Amino acid sequence: MRTARRKARVAECSHVEATESTRCRPIGTHLSETADKRAHHNALERKRRDHIKDSFHSLRDSVPALQGEKQSTKQASRAQILDKATEYIQYMRRKNHTHQQDIDDLRRQNALLEQQAVRALEKVKGSAQLQASYSSSDSSLYTNPKGSAVSAFDGGSDSSSESEAEEPPNRKKLRVEAS
Repeated sequence: MRTARRKARVAECSHVEATESTRCRPIGTHLSETADKRAHHNALERKRRDHIKDSFHSLRDSVPALQGEKQSTKQASRAQILDKATEYIQYMRRKNHTHQQDIDDLRRQNALLEQQAVRALEKVKGSAQLQASYSSSDSSLYTNPKGSAVSAFDGGSDSSSESEAEEPPNRKKLRVEAS
């Protein structure tokens, strides 16, 4: 029964195209829709290819080893761009890892120096209190050959400001081994 109806529909639509999904349409309309769909698809595909091309150009310009390639007559292929970009990313990862290790070492070094400074301040504070308690008696102070006062508690060091200026210690990077 269906086939009979379809044949009847096709017969009555002789000047137009008849399909199962549509009733009678002019023949040119279907071809026009197909051409529009194809043109739309082609435009989308062209836009996609242009985006990929622009992305490769941006990637090429971001990799230092390829930055001069845009002016040269021989441009890098997409495979070369990807290879160089991969190498550069790996190089930067190694460099960042090294820098992070240096930062960690410097943090440990700073912590050690802060501990040493605190201990030194506590030692100075303790010895200053000790000297203050003994300085009231004259027996703890002696006079050196230069005529300045020397404490019996400081190991005979010269307490005058005329003493030679000490050279600052050389700074060395301390390597702290993780325990």
